[in-house]
Amino acid sequence: MNSSFRLLMWLVVTALGLAVLPGIAFSQQRSLKDQLVGKWTLVSFENTAPDGTKRYLFGENPKGIAIFDTDGRFAQVQVKSDRPKFQANNRLRGTPEENQAALAGAYAAFGTWSVNEAERTLIRHIEGSASFPNEEGRDSKWFVTLTGDELKASLPAPAAGGRTELLWKRVK
Repeated sequence: MNSSFRLLMWLVVTALGLAVLPGIAFSQQRSLKDQLVGKWTLVSFENTAPDGTKRYLFGENPKGIAIFDTDGRFAQVQVKSDRPKFQANNRLRGTPEENQAALAGAYAAFGTWSVNEAERTLIRHIEGSASFPNEEGRDSKWFVTLTGDELKASLPAPAAGGRTELLWKRVK
């Protein structure tokens, strides 16, 4: 074979290889864990009570963030956007009613996280909870659906009872 023919063959093989690569890359989806890593802001939090009543435990416009890092650690905070302010302007001097409203309108937890790729679930192992100490040391399983920059999480048996649906948007 002369060098021109070899060069032509090399160019053809290279071109075919490059044409096939995007198809291979497209067919290999990122893992659920890789897709979850990052920061997410809370869009909605809806709980359906066992009797079917819809409840918005963090109000119609909740605020919140969830952070899932690559090392398997997470932190999550969410609050009602309309919680009443403390009259004393000091968190240590709130009235019983103010403290109750603040606690009922907030959630904060941290710990470790993992996924079950086959079930498409996120498992949060709660190490600390500022708002509900009973969940410390427990696992919380979320059934998740990811579409672009949206994360939908479904909790079939939350502490509030019934079923809870959360919608998160990726922070860019």
